[in-house]
Amino acid sequence: MPEVGAQFTVHPWSTSILIRISVVELSEEALNGIVETFVLREGTDYGFKEVSFQEKCTDVLGQLERGEAEIWFDPESRSTDIRLTGA
Repeated sequence: MPEVGAQFTVHPWSTSILIRISVVELSEEALNGIVETFVLREGTDYGFKEVSFQEKCTDVLGQLERGEAEIWFDPESRSTDIRLTGA
């Protein structure tokens, strides 16, 4: 059962209901694992500037802490995603 106060949304292309996970609900280890997995698959092109894996992880953590991005969990696929909030 999701935590009290969890927010839900539905994928437009799926029947799965997504659960928004607050960063304060996660252990440091879990949060870092989600961020690292996201950075490894995200494929962002930083242009001519070389950006290290750790810098990318720090940037994503900052976006999460500032509320510019959110973590969403899909219980059907048991996967997480990080999405920009538009804030």
